[in-house]
Amino acid sequence: MWDTVADFGAIIIADLVLSGDNALIIGMAAAGLAPELRKKAILYGMVVAAVLRIIFAVVATKLLGIPGLLFVGGVLLLWVCWHLYKDIRDHTDAQAEAALHEAEEGGYDGPPKRTLKQALIAITIADVSMSLDNVLAVAAIADGDTTKLVFGLGLAIVLMAFAATLIMNLLAKYPAISWLGLAVLLYVAFEMLYRGVTGCDTGIGTMFGFLSEAQCVPEGKGGGH
Repeated sequence: MWDTVADFGAIIIADLVLSGDNALIIGMAAAGLAPELRKKAILYGMVVAAVLRIIFAVVATKLLGIPGLLFVGGVLLLWVCWHLYKDIRDHTDAQAEAALHEAEEGGYDGPPKRTLKQALIAITIADVSMSLDNVLAVAAIADGDTTKLVFGLGLAIVLMAFAATLIMNLLAKYPAISWLGLAVLLYVAFEMLYRGVTGCDTGIGTMFGFLSEAQCVPEGKGGGH
């Protein structure tokens, strides 16, 4: 029971931090637009991010079962952690809160700094990266549990659609949440790496011959089930 509670807690924290990052990019890209175009760009970014999360969730659950890809996923998640660490260190959340507020409320009314097309391209590229990060983290925590995966995916979409500004305010006021999210993601990344090396079915240890079948760890979270 406590394992399940811990997993749902980890999913919520990961969604908060990673959905916040997505809102950060969308807000900063939209802030440079003319006031009448900002809400269109923000809506576009949210819709694209939601669609990408659904697509990546379907793909990720299948791909993580392929030998070697769990290890690759762990490396990718470590890369996400490094960028998240730099964002926290540079207080990016505080800057993003202002940008998102500016984008939504129309605080900036000078000449547009970019065209709608430029903003949409920037948002799409960011959405691909951020959505993959989010789904990868949730899929790793869910570990094949469809209920947890659907919960994590649904929560991420709801948070971005209805609570983007609230999340940015929260992360800006309480940096400890971002640090906690980073700790959760690091734990998930290292667990993925461990299972990606030692797993009997998906580990690279048996693939490349430096682990025997007797030495490998049965599949399941932490190798315990």
